[in-house]
Amino acid sequence: MPVDVEGIIRSIGRGDVSDVHSRLQEFNAEYARCFFFDAEERDRKNQRKLEEFRKNKVRESSDSNSDGDESDREDRGPLLRRSLAAVLVRFIRTGIPSHLLQVALRSLRILSRDKRVLGPLVTDDALLTLARAAGLSTTRPNDDDDGESDSDFYNHVISSLARDADDPSRERSVFDDDADQADLGGGDSHRGSIHHKELQQGRKDRRESKMEGDEEEEEEEEDGVPGEEVQRKEALKVLCNVVYNSTWAQERFSALRLICGLRERLSSSAASSAPSSVDFYQLRLAFLVTALRPELSAQLQQDGGVSVLSAALQGCLEVRWKEQYECVLDPAAPPVSPEASQRIVEILKILFNITHRSHRQALTEVDADLYRHLVAILRLCLMRKCVTPEDTDELQGHTVNLLSALPLQCLDVLLTVPLEPDSEQCRGVNMDCVQILLLFMERRLESGDKIKEKVTPILNLLTESCRAHKETRHFIRTYVLPPLRDVSQRPEEGCTVKSRLIRLMTHLDTDLKHCAADLIFVLCKENVRRFVKYTGYGNAAGLLATRGLLGGPTARTSCGETTYSSDSDSDTEEYRRVKDRVNPVTGRVEAQLPDPMEGMTEEEKEEEAKRLIKIFNKLSRDNVIQPMGVDADGKLVPMAGLRDESPTEESASDSDTAELEEKQ
Repeated sequence: MPVDVEGIIRSIGRGDVSDVHSRLQEFNAEYARCFFFDAEERDRKNQRKLEEFRKNKVRESSDSNSDGDESDREDRGPLLRRSLAAVLVRFIRTGIPSHLLQVALRSLRILSRDKRVLGPLVTDDALLTLARAAGLSTTRPNDDDDGESDSDFYNHVISSLARDADDPSRERSVFDDDADQADLGGGDSHRGSIHHKELQQGRKDRRESKMEGDEEEEEEEEDGVPGEEVQRKEALKVLCNVVYNSTWAQERFSALRLICGLRERLSSSAASSAPSSVDFYQLRLAFLVTALRPELSAQLQQDGGVSVLSAALQGCLEVRWKEQYECVLDPAAPPVSPEASQRIVEILKILFNITHRSHRQALTEVDADLYRHLVAILRLCLMRKCVTPEDTDELQGHTVNLLSALPLQCLDVLLTVPLEPDSEQCRGVNMDCVQILLLFMERRLESGDKIKEKVTPILNLLTESCRAHKETRHFIRTYVLPPLRDVSQRPEEGCTVKSRLIRLMTHLDTDLKHCAADLIFVLCKENVRRFVKYTGYGNAAGLLATRGLLGGPTARTSCGETTYSSDSDSDTEEYRRVKDRVNPVTGRVEAQLPDPMEGMTEEEKEEEAKRLIKIFNKLSRDNVIQPMGVDADGKLVPMAGLRDESPTEESASDSDTAELEEKQ
């Protein structure tokens, strides 16, 4: 049986706290798992109509009135929920007992999932009310004196609902009229009616917090949690829903400078030794506003957000420092808990939002020290394990995303760790972190799901690292491009890391194929001959054409100011034996085919060549193909000279071609 929403509003208007509490609990229990109101009932109605039509082949006229009444009841649902949202915001502002405040905020959280109910929740007063309930300091007081008492406000809503019940066509007058919008929303009437149409469709978050558990278990779990903490958590959830679903709420969040209060809460939580269940939702809200509003991302960075979030990251990982840029990595440390890993992931996402603009910027000494300090912590994120492999992969994925966004000159911290007896090393440099990155890349290449989203960041990170550090390049090249021995199959065939990367070089997605080609090209020290040797000219042509390197196999270029050592690529004995028989286009030894011109005289060969030229010329004139050549800069350009033939030759070419087609 549906919950009597109008009854809840009437109880609030009467001030019956006990009845309001019980009714709101009933509402919360009914809609705890509901993310799309009326959807199930609408589906049942449509299914019932379909079955009725299949049975009778025509709709019964006697059912039309009942269907109309049912439609009116369904259309009235959003109106009732909008009214309830407006009343609850006003009810919370009046100051209510803590136990009732928690239940009311939970009801608002459920209502905020519905895109049609967001109108009363996106006003300035509503956002400020929710922010204060969430423990965020605000610079603007609520305008409580709006000229209407609380009882008058509730009576107005109840009377409006009564009029609309008698005349359903009046539904739009309650919320779309400026005066009524001002009453129900608590102010900013000129914005409510305009921007409500811009609200985006809400959806359930696919990646729910593992700390939260099932909705039914929440109240039992919160019995031992302080009431203020439960209240703040529910208010933060409402703010997350509203900000995510409403572009207008995002704009007002920025204008009201609520990011300052959020930063203060993040700072105090980072300084606290005991983690709280509220921390995750503070971080989630910070991620949403920095992802959706670029100016808030820049503001948080300017207000010291990197240092605040780095401190929060240290707290989640329980970091102990060994040197200035070296964290203690204890092999016996327990895995990162699911709760901590979720908070770490949110922190990494926020840090990405506020630092990705600084990737190519010149750094001051203070900023360089700050980012190196962060990279040292990120090294620990790569090396630590979580309880489940899925959590470990997710943590490493977001760490890679952030590392690819940080200034390149600060990533040397990953390599300056002293060698341990079991460390991977290259020329005396610790390669443990690079080995982790390579294994991570291999797992992502094997997954095959959302390949661009998952693989592009790690490819970019490894490519930039190879350009900057020769030890890293040498280590990765040994892993990815071992010396050629067996060239009996194409380079893209097989299940090795090299073959998977070469297959990506001809991927339909341009960004992805360029990232894969860039990595292999840098591993080949940007030497065209060596690049073609390992990949085959067919796979390499895309990158060579883009960079204008088709002019010759010995061409060589460097990206930016990158310089490489002059050591040569020595061939293995196995490769030298078959080198002359390797097809440069396919990159493998091809089976020898019979000569198609065997037994032909020189005159016949010359005649066949002329006929082929005429055929290609006709195809070119008809724009079926466009012959291309390489100019002095190594770029592909149209070979316009192939079209410079006399009309006589062209007509002869056409007749010869027609004659050839008839014979075939």
